[in-house]
Amino acid sequence: MESIRRSNSRRAKQRQKFLIYGLVFSITIIIFLFLFSLFIFSWYAKSLPSPGKLATISSSSTVFLDREGKVLFDMYKDKNRVPISFEEIPEYLKQATIAIEDKNFYKHKGISQLGIIRAFVNILLGKGLQGGSTITQQLIKNVLLGPQRSLSRKIKEIILAYEVERRYSKNEILQMYLNEAPYGGTYWGVGAASKGYFGKEIKDLNLLEAAILAGLPQSPSIYSPFIGKNDAWRERTKDVLRRMREDGYINKEQEKKALSDLQKIKFTSPHLAINAPHFVFYVKDQVEKEFGSKTIDNGVKIKTTLSLKVQEIAEKIVKEEIEKIKKFNVTNAAVVVLDSKTGEILAMVGSYDFNDEKYGKFNAALGLRQPGSAVKPVTYAVAFEKGYTPATVLMDVRTEFTSGHANDKPYIPVNYDGKYRGPMQIRFALGNSENIPTVKMLAMVGIENFLQKAYSMGLTQFAPTSENLKRFGLSITLGGGETTLLDLTSAFSVFAAAGVKKNTIGILDIKDFKNKILYKNVRREQKKVLSSQVAFLISHILSDNNARMEVFGPNSYLNIPGKTVAVKTGTTDDKRDNWAVGYTKSITVGVWVGNNDNSKMDPRIASGATGASPIFYRLMRELLKEYQDGIPEKPENVKALTIDAFLGGLPKDGYPTRSEYFIEGTQPKDVSPFYKKLKISKTTGKLANDIEIKTGNFEEKEYIVITENDPLSTDGKNRWQEAINAWAKEQKDNKYYPPNEISDTSAEDVIVSIKSPSDKSTLTSKNIEIKAKITSLSPIKKVKIYLNNNQWRAFDQDIKEINETLTVDQDGVYELKIEAINEKDKTSSAQVKFGVNVPWDYNANNPTPLISPTAVLTPTLTLTP
Repeated sequence: MESIRRSNSRRAKQRQKFLIYGLVFSITIIIFLFLFSLFIFSWYAKSLPSPGKLATISSSSTVFLDREGKVLFDMYKDKNRVPISFEEIPEYLKQATIAIEDKNFYKHKGISQLGIIRAFVNILLGKGLQGGSTITQQLIKNVLLGPQRSLSRKIKEIILAYEVERRYSKNEILQMYLNEAPYGGTYWGVGAASKGYFGKEIKDLNLLEAAILAGLPQSPSIYSPFIGKNDAWRERTKDVLRRMREDGYINKEQEKKALSDLQKIKFTSPHLAINAPHFVFYVKDQVEKEFGSKTIDNGVKIKTTLSLKVQEIAEKIVKEEIEKIKKFNVTNAAVVVLDSKTGEILAMVGSYDFNDEKYGKFNAALGLRQPGSAVKPVTYAVAFEKGYTPATVLMDVRTEFTSGHANDKPYIPVNYDGKYRGPMQIRFALGNSENIPTVKMLAMVGIENFLQKAYSMGLTQFAPTSENLKRFGLSITLGGGETTLLDLTSAFSVFAAAGVKKNTIGILDIKDFKNKILYKNVRREQKKVLSSQVAFLISHILSDNNARMEVFGPNSYLNIPGKTVAVKTGTTDDKRDNWAVGYTKSITVGVWVGNNDNSKMDPRIASGATGASPIFYRLMRELLKEYQDGIPEKPENVKALTIDAFLGGLPKDGYPTRSEYFIEGTQPKDVSPFYKKLKISKTTGKLANDIEIKTGNFEEKEYIVITENDPLSTDGKNRWQEAINAWAKEQKDNKYYPPNEISDTSAEDVIVSIKSPSDKSTLTSKNIEIKAKITSLSPIKKVKIYLNNNQWRAFDQDIKEINETLTVDQDGVYELKIEAINEKDKTSSAQVKFGVNVPWDYNANNPTPLISPTAVLTPTLTLTP
């Protein structure tokens, strides 16, 4: 027992000892952590700003600069503030702000413990600093510390939050926050925001307006109704109203009414001090997409590619020209100017008037519209890659395009002016923007090939997906798809850059306000998507005023006097979109004219005369005072050749000629095959039959016989040729009327022609090759072969050619006769005289030959007219 008591006593002393050591260790750790915290607090506190400076503003603005460093937009410059007292702030705004930003605002002591823990866990997980900001912390960030993210700043923020909460009441903190928070653009503080967005005093805000404003400070560059992303503010407002209902500030009926009013809310008209507004917001969206919206909110300097000088010229011309044509129900226009060599955006005019309430904010340069005929050069680029040439002839006649299936409705395009011009070489079909030849060419090269080429050139909506292949038909080459002005202008810059696709660039570099480079555009992606030869041919055609003269005349707005400029127009059939896109090797200019609501313009709007073309003309003339004109240089293996100006082959006697460029290997080797020399019966004027040709009863005449194959037909009908034949019947020139019937003169006659041996010849071999041809329109029923008046062979069948080898046993003179009878009982014969190893006129008695015939009979031949 005693030993047990001693053992228990020792254990108790050991436990007591461990408890004392543990207590001492714990106290030591607590003292260490306290001293460490005190040290950290002291270390950061010594450099902390005074909480009394909460009214001081320290945030930087985001500045957009043009390529020369001129300011386009100082996003938060001259921050508008309208200080308000706590009593002026409506309860709805206070409640909305607390509900969406910090629901426990009146409960915590400046920081959210859960938020802080979440922030530090994110740091440990490598997710960076995020979350954990109360209204108090946001106030400190906005006014005292700035928006940079770091662990040290977070510690300072926590320390200051406790100090601010100690010095100020919750109402004072909320008032200061609402006076200092960013609400988008130059609106800082809710007083300025109330005036700016709704044109009213803050005390007059209703529930919906308060909810809209409360949702902005988290990311004003995204949620602002004026400078934010489309309709992002609507979803944010719905979130605010939902939070208010969940927290008991409003009931379901109030939320429902506010949501209903949200669809009808009206804002005051903003008038920002901004240059190139659509371009600035285009760049802003790019920055936010690439680097996040906080980059804009934190304040940076963004140097863009835009030339303010070019931009101002474009804006001035657009404004003046739209004023002239408003009477044609035209309300808007857009312009894009690119540097052809780099892909940099030099100007972007998104609308006629940025401040117009109805359409000003929408960037029409980025809107999807139908390009009309402006995409035709892509079709012909594909054609040239496949070996067609600018001299290839296509028939511009009324044509049905269909496979012939019952469910395949025929597509019957018409030309812009409703006319048909017959045979057209591609140079003039493209230059005059003829529709029917272009549709034919697309059918010949294939829709998938067209879509692939368009997509590779930058028309992103034309990707050759299975969906697009099902959706698009032949009308795609006339603008049946959709694209943006920016994409279309970029695609044309490929021609200007000799076939090289350069990515469109809007940003040169981004710096912070210590001039530290955050981003610099040094990698200029480019890809060869078109051969330089094809790019040159297209460019030469589009810059050829003669090539478009028939439709556009010699003095259209597409002709820049004294300058070489390639240009293509486009107008949709229903006059909803009107385009002019052109280029030199230094700049590419795209112009769109139309209405934002897609309503029709007046039918008097005409390509090359009104609408986009005058804007293009004036703008290009101004820009070419500084930028270089001209198209890409001619590649070495593109050669000029004199050709037939009518049908595109080598020169033809009696027809005019012109010069054309060809990629080596594609130039014509002969006159056009459409010129046909036919043998015409002298008796009937029809195609001479074989009998007439043998007897010389014919004359040769030249005709023009144009043929095309229908690649779409699956029912055996050649609708393209049917259309050509119908057109030919309407022509006055007899050259288009070749006879298609065969003459029946001497139709019953038979003609026998012996080809071998020749008459009056001497043979050196006793093996005699006999070759003969029998001509008859009726079947032959009997053929007899005689040698020295002895019948040696007879055929009771329809043969048109004889090929025999006869062997004689003696030298001497021989007479060969062949006689043929046709089913009309008409008889004809032919005979020749020859010598075997003696002259044909040798006087000795002719031998009676012993022969061994070996005959090869040729099957019945079919006469072809």
